[in-house]
Amino acid sequence: MLEILSVSKSFGGFQALNYTDFDVNLGEIHSLLGENGAGKSTLMNIVCGLYSPDSGTLKLNGKLRIFKGPQEASAEGIGMVHQHFKLVESFTVLENLMLFFKTGRSFRASEEIIVKKAESLAKELGFSIQLGSRAGDLSIADQQKVEILKVLIAGAKIIILDEPTAVLNEEEGINLMTLIRKLADGGSGIILVTHKIREALDHCDRITVMRAGRKVHEVLPQNVDALALTKLIVGENIITSPQYTSNRSELPLIKFDKLSVMDEIGRTRLSNVTFNVYGGEIYGIAGVGGNGQTELAAIIMGLIIPSEGKIDIKDCGDVTFDPPTKRRRDGVSSIPVDRYLHGLSGQQSVLENYSIAAVLRGELGGWFKFDKSLAKLKSEEAIEKYDVQGVNNINQKASLLSGGNAQKLVISREFSGKPKIIFAHSPSRGLDVRAGASVQNKLREARDRGAAVILISEDLDEVLLMSDRIGVLRSGKISAEFDAPANRSDIGRAMV
Repeated sequence: MLEILSVSKSFGGFQALNYTDFDVNLGEIHSLLGENGAGKSTLMNIVCGLYSPDSGTLKLNGKLRIFKGPQEASAEGIGMVHQHFKLVESFTVLENLMLFFKTGRSFRASEEIIVKKAESLAKELGFSIQLGSRAGDLSIADQQKVEILKVLIAGAKIIILDEPTAVLNEEEGINLMTLIRKLADGGSGIILVTHKIREALDHCDRITVMRAGRKVHEVLPQNVDALALTKLIVGENIITSPQYTSNRSELPLIKFDKLSVMDEIGRTRLSNVTFNVYGGEIYGIAGVGGNGQTELAAIIMGLIIPSEGKIDIKDCGDVTFDPPTKRRRDGVSSIPVDRYLHGLSGQQSVLENYSIAAVLRGELGGWFKFDKSLAKLKSEEAIEKYDVQGVNNINQKASLLSGGNAQKLVISREFSGKPKIIFAHSPSRGLDVRAGASVQNKLREARDRGAAVILISEDLDEVLLMSDRIGVLRSGKISAEFDAPANRSDIGRAMV
């Protein structure tokens, strides 16, 4: 059993933890919920030895412990699987496992022992892993299994999982939670750090809620529902039920006609995809990951050109071959799935990241007469309006923002010109309840003022909550369409 008693931690003048308690028993899954900045990560970093507390104590199996580093925590049976994996993609799975045990850990083993342990654990937990496969060639779900194998081989009995399903589709998430339950049933104590309320309610034995560096609630899943748990987390009611509209335009604002795409080795990724999106509606696209979502998103943003088919925008005509800059001038805004890869330039300032969209639209004086004073004013107004936290100076690098605030910056920029078409790919992925709800409300507001919103998400709950119509993408085709309110089971059957 792990017990955390009255732990406090500050960074400069910021109090990250304030006399916080937490515990986990062997054989249970204990979920840790809270908004970004609530103190969850700081608390877990203390448990795994990355930080030392300013005050308070840790007890492991009844003995007082303060770990001086991750290696010491690992030696005592505590392991953490981070949200951002630490695999060397050019190495094989076995080479990554060997590397993990050559970096100052007390546990040392030969390649033969590690192979035997990895194969035995994988079999016991019901999955297979090819130790000779290159890590970068594995799916995200399989990379995560490698990370779990690392801590299990090292002998971890207390396992911390940080947002483990954030980058998984629904099926992969269910499979992972089944694996986590097997670990708990086998005697491990699991700490599940998550933003997903349904996940905590469906799979955990206890739930602790943190707010502003303190433990504010501990509940049993059977004694609370999603709405009540949401209120415990944020301190107020958040929209958790669909908000449909019937204010749809007579003609579609954008039409996708018979789109097809082949990859670099000639495999069909999209085939004859046809759908229309009207002003005043959110058209959700559901589907299991790997069924063409990435390719469809790239086509919508203008990053790739379809091998067949065309895209028409009302009053602009055929835009199939138009680059992203032209699409933006035609009134299309994009919220990409990877906010750091396609949404922001981390090395550029907050001001520069916000202003680029307006400059491309010919506003703020354009490229040659850039009005920095006006850009500064607009940026500061947007930061306040969209509640982008962590901006001490608009000239600071965007990479310094947390995930939720980086997403808010992207959205503030993409909504700045009141676009008539908005594409959003998993817009609330990895965000806490309040930030996710804020993003979803902004999309609803855009719909209600007449914009056409295209939502691609592998989170079926998000699609059902947000969409006025739903198309199911399966094997690169739109296999079915549903009007809201849609039946979850019907959509699930169409997905597979």
